Amino acid sequence: MPVFSRACDVYQGYNYKKDVQTTVGYITKMKIGDTDLDVNQACKDPLNPTTDLKVVAILSQFDWYVGPTDALYFTGQLALSNKQKVVLLAFQNMVKVAVVFQFTVYEFDPAVEKYFKAASCDADLNGLLEKNGSDLNLSVSNQPSTEVQSPLNYSSQIGVKPNPTSQKITLASGEGQNIVRQWGVQVG
Repeated sequence: MPVFSRACDVYQGYNYKKDVQTTVGYITKMKIGDTDLDVNQACKDPLNPTTDLKVVAILSQFDWYVGPTDALYFTGQLALSNKQKVVLLAFQNMVKVAVVFQFTVYEFDPAVEKYFKAASCDADLNGLLEKNGSDLNLSVSNQPSTEVQSPLNYSSQIGVKPNPTSQKITLASGEGQNIVRQWGVQVG
């Protein structure tokens, strides 16, 4: 079974440099239960580096085993306000574990010398927080990250299983080398 796993460059995510061509990724929208995470970090859009891209998190890792019922795993950096929201969620007895989100992972294609979307969604994805035993797969560090010290940011991790509906994720191996994969299985 193939795996789409990408280590993303947090430093490049915060400090875009046109002469550095490493993988970067962002969560651009996320709602957990009734809590909207703030879109409060500005980064450069790798497809158009003169434009700012507002994001929830700068990714350090993205993993998907590409099966329609497999979870998506995100590890990334949250700003202080989102760290506080996630900690509060973790302390609550969460009844609503729905997750609505959008993300993009960018890679550089040396054949055409430009970035492309290596993993992305064109619309909101709807899922549920994954469980590890009786615990929800949602965590955030109490200590600020040292990789990028300003703005203050915290490492976080989330696993999201798909809702029982057919949704689409686009994967690519290069510019124009795309495939659309199903995430979630329609029931009924």
